This record gives sequence, C-alpha cells and structure tokens, in this order.
Amino acid sequence: MQLRGLALLARFDRPIGWWLLFWPGAWGVALAGGAIGRFGLILWLLLGAIAMRGAGCVYNDIVDRDLDASVARTRSRPLPSGMVSLKAAWVWLVALCLIGLIVLLQLRPYAAVVALLSLALVAAYPFMKRITWWPQAWLGLVFSWAALVGWSEMWGALAVPGVLLYAGSIAWVIGYDTIYALQDREDDAMIGIRSSALRMGKAVRPGVAGFYALALALWAAALWHVRPDPLALAALLPVAGHFAWQVATLIPDDSASALTRFRANRFAGLLMFLACAVVGTIL
Repeated sequence: MQLRGLALLARFDRPIGWWLLFWPGAWGVALAGGAIGRFGLILWLLLGAIAMRGAGCVYNDIVDRDLDASVARTRSRPLPSGMVSLKAAWVWLVALCLIGLIVLLQLRPYAAVVALLSLALVAAYPFMKRITWWPQAWLGLVFSWAALVGWSEMWGALAVPGVLLYAGSIAWVIGYDTIYALQDREDDAMIGIRSSALRMGKAVRPGVAGFYALALALWAAALWHVRPDPLALAALLPVAGHFAWQVATLIPDDSASALTRFRANRFAGLLMFLACAVVGTIL
C-alpha cells in the first residue's frame, strides 16, 4: 500500500505531466541541432522530467494537503487520504531530487547553473494559487524552463532563439493549464483558490486561443532566428492545426472535454519537437 501510495504521490500513473515538462527541453536540443546527434541528452532530459515532475507533485501535495482535503477531485490523494504519511512524503521527495541531481551532473556547468536557477520558481509555485488569479503563468515559467536548459547545453550559452522558445512555451502552458483548471472551477471558487479559468469566466475559449496564438508567434520568431526562411515557419502548421482543434471542440462546462483536450497537448509537444528537429537539422 505504501509503495502504491508513493507512486500515486509522484503521479507515476499520470504520465501526461512529465511529458509536458519534458517537451520544452527536447525542443531546445532539437532547435539547436541536436535532435539526432544528442539523442542521449534528450533521454537524460526525459529521465529528469519524470523525476522532477514527481518531486514537484510531492512537494505541491505536501504544501496543499489541507486544501486538497477540501476539493472533491483531490481529497483521495495519498496525503489527505492518509495513504502516505507526511514523513514518508518528505523522504520520497529527497529521493526523487537525488535522481534529478544525477541528471544535472550530466550537463555542462553553464546549463547546470541554468537548471538550478529554476528551483526558486518551483518552490514558490504551490503558493501562487493563493495570491494571484494567474498561477498558470507561474506554472508556465516552471514547466518551460527546460527549453533554456536544452538550448544552453547545446550552445554553451543562452541566445535569442532559446529565449523565444521559452517564452512561447510559457504561453502554451497558460493555455493548456487553463483548460485543465476548468475541471475545478466550482470547487476552487468555493474554497477561494484562484485560477485563470475562473478569471476568464465565459471568455475561456477565446482566452485559450489567444495564448495559443501567442505561443505560435513566439515559436515562429524562434524558428526564424535559426533559419530565416518561410518554409521553416511552415513546420508549425501541424501544431497550429492541433491548437485550432482543441479550441474549436472544447466544451468549457464539460470536465471530460477539458481533460481530453488538456491531455492532447502531449501530442502538440511532439508536433513542436518535430518542427524544431526539422528546422534545427537543416541549419
């Protein structure tokens, strides 16, 4: 029971989270030209995403254990349900962070420092829903950080394309996490948790569309800096089409619809990776 509880605490049963954390790092490597030659690095980033997403979930649940007990969707989580003790959760958090440290040691010093700079953002995230209507924006800062790590590991320094890739990913995260937050609007409003889904109200669909459009514009700028050719921008058309499908078919008041569109962003991440790989490889 305890082992199952620890796995649930790290959300190993819900791989969508580590896919979404992983993709920006893979984009950074691919756009910098390493989709093939540095495939080993991409696998290390995948392992790091699995471990650190798990660590983030454990930390978030430790901080939010009282709030989770008040929300129907989260009160069965391992900590509020009593499946895992608070002490065991802290030990598990340290173990996952040690795996992240092993991945960190595979990076060059510059990229490792860039990766470490994200820790302050990660630590602050669980508190954002208490103080801002836009915790999704803070999550974007955190979940997109790997784009900076992947790019800097390849180039040895940050540069405009990597920063634009990161900025576009932030907009993407705000879009998809707003969709995710639609599932909890009633409970969040009742207990005072803030979210972009609540802030947007009835304008959720155009709001999400706007953030997806901003993501595409910033990614287009990133690709253009690497390869100033209109054909490079065409690589984004599959991603744009996928975003259009999400927005057009989203039913804001249907939790199942929101969850399906949210999870579909795993495929959106793959399409963006292929775009970065094509443009980065022919550089």
